Amino acid sequence: MSNGGFAARLYALRTGARLSQEELAHAAGVSVRALSDMERGRSRGPQRRTVQALAAALGLDATEVRELERAAESGRSRPAVRSVNRPVSPPVTRPAPQHNLGLPRDLGDFTARGAALHRLRALAEDLDPGHPPVAVVCGQPGLGKTAFAIHAAHCLAPRFPHGQYAIDLRGMDVQPTPPRDALARLLRALGVAEGALPTTTDDRSGLLRSVLRDRRVLLLLDNAADEAQVRPLLPGHSPSLTLITSRNTLAGLESVHRPELALLRREEAVELLTRVIGPERIQRESQAARDLADLCGRLPLAVRIAAQRLASRPREHLGKLVTQLAEDTTRLDTLQAGSLQVRAAFSLSYRQLSPPARTLFRRTSLAAGPDFSCRSAALLADLPLRQATGCAEDLADAGLLQPHPTADRYRFHDLLRLFAAERLAEEDGPAHITAAENRVDLWTLHRATAAARLFDTEPHPDTTPACDPDPATAPADQEQARIWLEAERAQWLTALDHAQARGLHRQVIDTAEAMHWFSDRTPHWELWAQVFQWAVNSARCLGSRRDEAVHLNYLAWAYNMCLYDHTSALTTAQDALAAARESGDQLQVGWALGYAAGALHRLGRTEESITRLQEAAHHLNKQTGAPSRLAELTVLNTLGQHMRQVGRAREALTIHRRSEAICRAGIPGKPPELIGLYLAVTRQHIGNDLASLHRWNEAEDPLRYALTHFEAARMPAWSEPARLDLGIVLHRLTRHHEAHMTLTTAHDALVRLNNPRQTEAADELHALDEVFDVAGHAIDFDGSVTPPPNRPRLR
Repeated sequence: MSNGGFAARLYALRTGARLSQEELAHAAGVSVRALSDMERGRSRGPQRRTVQALAAALGLDATEVRELERAAESGRSRPAVRSVNRPVSPPVTRPAPQHNLGLPRDLGDFTARGAALHRLRALAEDLDPGHPPVAVVCGQPGLGKTAFAIHAAHCLAPRFPHGQYAIDLRGMDVQPTPPRDALARLLRALGVAEGALPTTTDDRSGLLRSVLRDRRVLLLLDNAADEAQVRPLLPGHSPSLTLITSRNTLAGLESVHRPELALLRREEAVELLTRVIGPERIQRESQAARDLADLCGRLPLAVRIAAQRLASRPREHLGKLVTQLAEDTTRLDTLQAGSLQVRAAFSLSYRQLSPPARTLFRRTSLAAGPDFSCRSAALLADLPLRQATGCAEDLADAGLLQPHPTADRYRFHDLLRLFAAERLAEEDGPAHITAAENRVDLWTLHRATAAARLFDTEPHPDTTPACDPDPATAPADQEQARIWLEAERAQWLTALDHAQARGLHRQVIDTAEAMHWFSDRTPHWELWAQVFQWAVNSARCLGSRRDEAVHLNYLAWAYNMCLYDHTSALTTAQDALAAARESGDQLQVGWALGYAAGALHRLGRTEESITRLQEAAHHLNKQTGAPSRLAELTVLNTLGQHMRQVGRAREALTIHRRSEAICRAGIPGKPPELIGLYLAVTRQHIGNDLASLHRWNEAEDPLRYALTHFEAARMPAWSEPARLDLGIVLHRLTRHHEAHMTLTTAHDALVRLNNPRQTEAADELHALDEVFDVAGHAIDFDGSVTPPPNRPRLR
């Protein structure tokens, strides 16, 4: 039967089924042009899989299929190839044809990525031809995406006997490979003759789907630019696996798998170094190898470059390279070995960005801290917030920024930050950099001041959202203010430093003043000593002895409570006393006496501290006004505490009952919530006084009261010491299981807060463990009371 007979039979079958060429071509997965050529007798003879696809689309029975196949055979110039109806693992079928899209060389020293490889193996094993899997490997430059995909393709090659095909789509070029050209290369490699290639992208895509319909192949589409480039290259119904690598996330591709490539762990980075340069050099300089991994940011490309550089210099010590990489300004210069360069890899992605995204990328290298908000990015880049947010998302999609998993914040990889700083110095003049820093500094300080004033006990005219630089997004309450102040800690601290350097002394003082009540909630932050030192310096520059006295007192508190430098605290408090007396500020005189007493007590000079506290209490009692009453409460509570700790618990209890009476009477002009916190502090002291008197049952209730109120106020720096006190009392009441739970919670929290009482909690838990026998049953225990160390305090 002639080939013209096949053409006539196909035409008759199609028209008899009342199908257009377009409808039949779509149903069979062939191009319209190819079908038209068959019907006009111009095709040299369709392959058997094409005939079967047409027969299936036409709904032919077995006899009609055989007749159509015989009609096609006469026009073929090569033997018919037996089709594979369904994939098996491993399938027994024809060998893969020779082609020019073979896989690139695998790396013999490829390291890590076990979990991602396992996921791809699972895809290959459970492959569903009706839904051929597509895996997208994306991430930041230098992550080793291509190396991983090539290695995975080699590992999976035995499962794809019809061939493995790799094509570089050149997604980072100015003109990436058009899909039409990529399709032509793939189709030729798959055995389609040049003359049989359709003209349009759609027709070539349809032909590719038809050719792959019964072939078990692996496609590696490397360096994809975007979704539009790869969609035409994806199989339709086929027992195939497609691996795509891209520096962009290709988030628009539907139903794809995304094996995650993270930074190497330190031990994995050292393993890669070991495989490249040998275990002997690593063993001789094991710490240098670990330092090298860290300086490379555990980025696979950077680690490999360092390893290749060392491999080419077998006598060079690892420590020498560590020293060279430790210099930030030249680290990217050092991270190159021949044609391998970290900077070049970053530059490829940078050049793809829009001008606003490039500006934002460069300028955010100025942001302080490990991460930054979109607001800071917008201010630095001088862009509207909405546009800056879009640019940040584009940078994240390009792998140049890492989005925070829960917050609307971003961070750099260490090496990318160095690259961004290089581009900043190269492309932005000093005036632009200074302007960017000024914008973010002033905005941040105004927001920080407004947020911190929400914790102020004194009514303040600026404690309203309207006084925030952006009232629409201003923190509305203390919890929102706390979240913002914690997240932006590095940014407002840097802004404060810059403000003092630029001579904005009143701004420095105002911000520090606003912060001091918030600082009471976070005494585990060592930065408070620096904040208040800046304020002292600014007060001296302005010649304000009153401001100097205030912030010297705050600084003495920070030395005592944050740095535990009690000698400096005593010296600072004495300086505050002199400034307060010179300026005539009697309230600050009282505070200075109290802070000096705290330092004396911590230095072991307890009798002197008691005398100083008695002087402070007497002085404040003579003053009028709510601030003096609050200061008096603090001094009385501390005085009682010190007396308890020298064995004068009954006198301490009397003093703390006096404080309790002041709290219950209330202080005019002060909100009940504030007085409630003072009462909670007082009741904690009362509980400890009672415990010191061995009145265990009476001690429990006031300690629970204090703990409950501190927890409700979200003040862990205060609640956890109170929890420890309660655990000690429960221990003495022989309620061992409850005591153990309470003490364990307190200990873990105190460790996180770096509170010095963590040691006391550990000792108490150790003592409690000894009252349990080997079966875990509690044994009665009656131990002596160790006076507890200092408690957190209100100013």
